[in-house]
Amino acid sequence: MLTRTASQSLTEQLAAHFAERIADRLLAAGTRLPSVRQCAQQHGVSPATVVAAYDRLLAQGLVEARPQRGFFVREQRLGPLSGAAARTAGAVRPPVDAAALMRGMFHGAGELPQPGIGVFPPDWLASDVVAAAVRHVASRQALAPLSLQYGEPAGDPGLRQALAHKLAGLNVPAAPEQIVTTLGATHALDIVSRTLLRAGDHVMVEEPGWAIEFARLQALGAVILPVPRGPDGPDLAVMARYCEAHAPKLFVSVSVLHNPTGYCLSPGSAHRVLTLANQHGFHVVEDDTYSHLAPDHATRLSALDGLQRTVYVSGFAKILAPGWRVGYLAAPPALVQRLLDTKLLATLTTPALLEQAMAWCIAQGRLRRHAQRVVARLDQARERSVRLARAAGCRFVSEPAGLFGWVDTGVDTERLSQCMLDEGYLLAPGALFHAGRRPGSLMRINFTTTQAQAFWTVFERVRAGM
Repeated sequence: MLTRTASQSLTEQLAAHFAERIADRLLAAGTRLPSVRQCAQQHGVSPATVVAAYDRLLAQGLVEARPQRGFFVREQRLGPLSGAAARTAGAVRPPVDAAALMRGMFHGAGELPQPGIGVFPPDWLASDVVAAAVRHVASRQALAPLSLQYGEPAGDPGLRQALAHKLAGLNVPAAPEQIVTTLGATHALDIVSRTLLRAGDHVMVEEPGWAIEFARLQALGAVILPVPRGPDGPDLAVMARYCEAHAPKLFVSVSVLHNPTGYCLSPGSAHRVLTLANQHGFHVVEDDTYSHLAPDHATRLSALDGLQRTVYVSGFAKILAPGWRVGYLAAPPALVQRLLDTKLLATLTTPALLEQAMAWCIAQGRLRRHAQRVVARLDQARERSVRLARAAGCRFVSEPAGLFGWVDTGVDTERLSQCMLDEGYLLAPGALFHAGRRPGSLMRINFTTTQAQAFWTVFERVRAGM
């Protein structure tokens, strides 16, 4: 509810409220604002106040009025920049899906738990493992050499050796020489894309899929070919048609605990994907970000392919130390030098101290035991969250698994997400997980942040108001 103050009228406050959301890209271009009556009820003001606020937004060029339809957010085009602004501003404005979810990842402690975020809350990852690892590395050798010189371009040799051993446990055959460390899994995906793609190249990406990946590939100038993802894997008939019509260079897949559905790839589907890759000459990037939450025996393309046409990507931000930004890729020998060159051009090297600390966590079994504790806690959280979601009238489109649930709310989740923002909750509407925003009633929930009855009570009240 808005409150009149000496410095701002209700009209000014309401206009500023929407202007801030548009500036933060929480309201995408083309989004319909609430009707005058709905907005008046939500904010406890008169319809006249809403009309005046919308008129201000019109005058500022932030929205447009469409006859008989209402007010819609306008495409915000960046004007010419000069001086320092031109040097620091990005050439491509981040899409609303990527921006909103990324801001949610940096959600401050002490606020409401956010159902739409894609990470574990900090208290879930808290343990003595991180501090013990840094102490061990610091005590084993002087910090000065690690701090005063660049590390190995491909990454710390000890970590790459530990990763090779870890991958062998997943049946992914990778020698240390085939592994390149990165600043997280997202950086690894970016290295692969920048190495193998040029502007205008076609890329097959699973849909629904990770909103950030769509945004990142679009920023590189790639043409995205969405491939429907089912319980057993991607739609192979669609992939085959794309291969014939567009000769794609790349297929990006989350084989295990797919985001947002939780699906895992079947062996038969994996075999047919690799057959297509060999027939049509495209590479497969396997994003195994959630490997720590999945069983080792889950079907992985890189294991079946033996890293011939596949590039395996993973990291540790989701399970242990997000702030360390330690990730890696494992690639066919013929690609390693090209991938390493791309890394050198962007970041030179990666932090040796943190990579050695991670190597110690792996070698000592600390990471494995920590992950087992997190998975056990997640299993309990998922059970409670699923129970609450179903009690609130939601239907799970896919069998709940991993960190996320893919649920049908029965209402337009783009509108729902706007209303829930007023209550302090960031949702992840289903439209964000499609290459082209597709309105619908689906949303992704994080099982760790949807265990409180308080959230579901607000959810039911807001949905009923729609």
